[in-house]
Amino acid sequence: MDRKKKHQGLWKRIYRCRQLYLLVIPGMITVFIFHYIPICGLQMAFRNFKASKGIWGSDWVGLKYFIQFINYPYFEKIMINTIRISLYSLMTFPAPIIFSIMLNELRSNKVRRVSQMITYAPHFVSTVVVCSMTILFLEKDGVINLIAQFFGREPENLIANPAAFAPVYAITDLWSGLGWGTIIYLATLAGVSMELIEAAKIDGAGRMQIIWHVQLPHLKPTIVTLFILRMGSLISVGFEKVFLLQNSLNKETSSVISTYVYEVGIENHQYSYSSAIGLFNNLINIVLIVIANFVSKRVAEVSLW
Repeated sequence: MDRKKKHQGLWKRIYRCRQLYLLVIPGMITVFIFHYIPICGLQMAFRNFKASKGIWGSDWVGLKYFIQFINYPYFEKIMINTIRISLYSLMTFPAPIIFSIMLNELRSNKVRRVSQMITYAPHFVSTVVVCSMTILFLEKDGVINLIAQFFGREPENLIANPAAFAPVYAITDLWSGLGWGTIIYLATLAGVSMELIEAAKIDGAGRMQIIWHVQLPHLKPTIVTLFILRMGSLISVGFEKVFLLQNSLNKETSSVISTYVYEVGIENHQYSYSSAIGLFNNLINIVLIVIANFVSKRVAEVSLW
């Protein structure tokens, strides 16, 4: 009887919020079609896919393509390049936090709005345009080399320098994403209690002490959550930017998993092999996000689940 009443109460609540559920349904359908149905295609990584036979009709080969990728002569180099670029990008993670605190501390609303507009703008610039600008700036006769020459340094084509690829990738990533990355932190800082700040000032706390003891603890759950999510995509280095900045001279350090998937999948039509590499990449990301979540739960007492 209790169960029957519980079900009746549930249906009453659903009916009461029916308009909200109707708004949610299109999003749920979209997610199901584009994110859940394609999961069936993952079996391509375990089959010798033939277009004439289809996914279900192709022969099952098990872990053949995973083993093939691990035994690939340049497997180690591709993994090292991917991890190196990912770690360089991860080093920029604190930048939006620091910048959002700096913006929050500005007294002039006009200066704050102008600063936000200037830093948000690069996010809306196409990746192709960003990469084209980067190549032009880093060429031998580019702006960066003109500045370097002014200080007595010999000009160098930095985009062709293999050692410079990872830092260049991280810096351009930071430039295009810094302003956009501050939005969520600024929204969190807006929720800091002014009474708490005033109480800290009465107790004699300076600006840096307020930031350290009031604002950062308030930001902690947001920082940890975003860091865990960032760890979940650590190995998934963006294909577009790497591919557009890549050339024959820097390929030694710019060949990553995503570009190799493009080469074997799109250029060489090895669909099963490329699917296996993509799945391998995603499995590593899942392991990383689980580890990051476990560590943050133990250390910071904040986690996704």
